[in-house]
Amino acid sequence: MTLVAFYGRSDRDEVAGLEARATRWLEERGHRAIAALRPDGSVSVDGADLLVSLGGDGTLLRAVESASTAGIPVLGVNIGRLGFLTQVEPAGLEAALEGFLAGKHQVEERMTLHVAVEHPDGRAGPERTALNEASIEKTVPGHTVRIGASIDGRPFVTYAGDGLLVATATGSTAYNLSARGPILSPQLRALVLTPVSPHMLFDRPLVLDPTERVRLDILEPRSAVLVVDGATVTTLEPGSAVHYREGDRPARMVTFGPNNFHAILRAKFHLADR
Repeated sequence: MTLVAFYGRSDRDEVAGLEARATRWLEERGHRAIAALRPDGSVSVDGADLLVSLGGDGTLLRAVESASTAGIPVLGVNIGRLGFLTQVEPAGLEAALEGFLAGKHQVEERMTLHVAVEHPDGRAGPERTALNEASIEKTVPGHTVRIGASIDGRPFVTYAGDGLLVATATGSTAYNLSARGPILSPQLRALVLTPVSPHMLFDRPLVLDPTERVRLDILEPRSAVLVVDGATVTTLEPGSAVHYREGDRPARMVTFGPNNFHAILRAKFHLADR
């Protein structure tokens, strides 16, 4: 018997209907289904063999953070607009579940990003796992935020601008892309530092090896905010630092057949033929 957990906003009619439909389908075949997202906002995936994300890319990102620590594979069902990370459309959910139960699937591992905050007094702050990116952004309109970047314990450069993001290869097609950063194959293990609207001469993205450690210090005079995969985590006062490194565990994404990243890129961004 397989236990499938569903992650999605049950207050959305389309999500609730799809979850109920898939639950009936599973139970008719002797399997179990549970809702991972509880009414109090907490998430439980204990004992699950598969986590199904019902929503857009943002929903999948939140599902991955819950599943990665337990090593549970995630199947993304697109109930959004772009759906760059999701694998199947709602009409194909039962077929995807059937393929998973029959073992006719692959699990693609994607590098994650471990993010840890250090308060000005040295106390440890929040820690998060990101699949796409963790960005430091300004809080005062019309003014820049100053961020001191160090790599492997050595000072690199001070950035001034609207912010600075650190992305994975998976996240290179998200916020990093809109900030004019490079597009990387999702199979790569790399960190990408991309300044957002930089007010400085050095305005180029920087691609680093995953073994390199990045520290970003918030400098006077203004505070900033830490945003991880689109969710605000905490305010960063001057003197705070954010530490970045490769995550302890990769995200495990369920796929069916070869994942042609270049074809997906062409389709999602409507790239014209030559």
